[in-house]
Amino acid sequence: MEDRTTYVGLDVHKATIMVAALYSGHREPEIWQVPNERPALARLARQLQRKAVGPVVCCYEAGQCGFTVQRQLQAVGVACQVIAPSLIPVRPGDRIKTDRRDARKLAELLRAGLLREVIPPQPQDEAARDLTRAREAAQQEVLRFRHRLDKMLVRKGLIYSGARWKGLHRRWLRTLRFEHAVERLVFEDAVVAVEVAEERVKRLTAAVEEISQQEPYRVPVGRLRCFRGIDTITAMTLLTELHGFGRFHSARQLMGYVGLVQSEHSSGDTRRRGRITRTGNGHVRRLLVESAWNSRVPWQSRTVLCRRQGQPRDAILIAERAQRRLAARYHYLVRRGKPKGKAVVAIARELTGFIWATLQQPSA
Repeated sequence: MEDRTTYVGLDVHKATIMVAALYSGHREPEIWQVPNERPALARLARQLQRKAVGPVVCCYEAGQCGFTVQRQLQAVGVACQVIAPSLIPVRPGDRIKTDRRDARKLAELLRAGLLREVIPPQPQDEAARDLTRAREAAQQEVLRFRHRLDKMLVRKGLIYSGARWKGLHRRWLRTLRFEHAVERLVFEDAVVAVEVAEERVKRLTAAVEEISQQEPYRVPVGRLRCFRGIDTITAMTLLTELHGFGRFHSARQLMGYVGLVQSEHSSGDTRRRGRITRTGNGHVRRLLVESAWNSRVPWQSRTVLCRRQGQPRDAILIAERAQRRLAARYHYLVRRGKPKGKAVVAIARELTGFIWATLQQPSA
């Protein structure tokens, strides 16, 4: 039976969109350029629907333009997919890349069914994800400003031997005196930059904690906080980055999505396994590894026990089983001679499986 679908590849940029339309019964696509504006997209949708003899399906690569183009096209009745760039097939030896070629390639691969769609987040999930990412960026700003101030003081021969950025260290900073007024000005400006960045982190942290108590995040955040090494900020980041959690039908699928499974290059009787793939969402992978560093001991702290109060019994049991399993696995790997870093990555992969299990529960 003849396929009457029109396949459209879009090479989306900030100002323009290159369009390649493969109409039913045509071997060569029609290629043209339109502005990346809402009225222009509405005209494009009407043009495609008027000329097509069947349904129209568009696609473009995930990138800096986000899901806005997809939502605008779907609002006027045109199906649109956002494609994972890392999973687009690449021809060996292809050294020419242009917007026209990219749009045509997307249309042809879409017609062949060789593209992997990115599941778009709901607008509220995207907004919450932007908030958690803004907090992460603000935390990185704090570290950068602190390092800049520390290096400046080292150049002046002013070295603090205790724990930095605690109460005693901050009081020590207030006692510093400089010979030249310009030095004092630079020092005070660096201190103010640190304080402003820290205040921004506090404000964004409070906003994330407030949203975590609202639906639909309140219940899953509470379940995730039962795990050692996962508190509100980490739980919210995991949930917003892994939006639409129901699409992960197995723990192994989630492990592969966050890039914590081993790479493999096997052929015939030869079987080679390498390091983890590191594909997918790097934010989630980093948080899982950080949480795994806290899972190396089999007991629970008083803080974790307090977080578990009022939570479902099944979530607590999963968290306790995970803690015993991860601690035993870590020490077993270290005794066998594995580096601590590799052992932590291994238990981060298993922690991912326990997180999948607790979020699959009906009460989540």
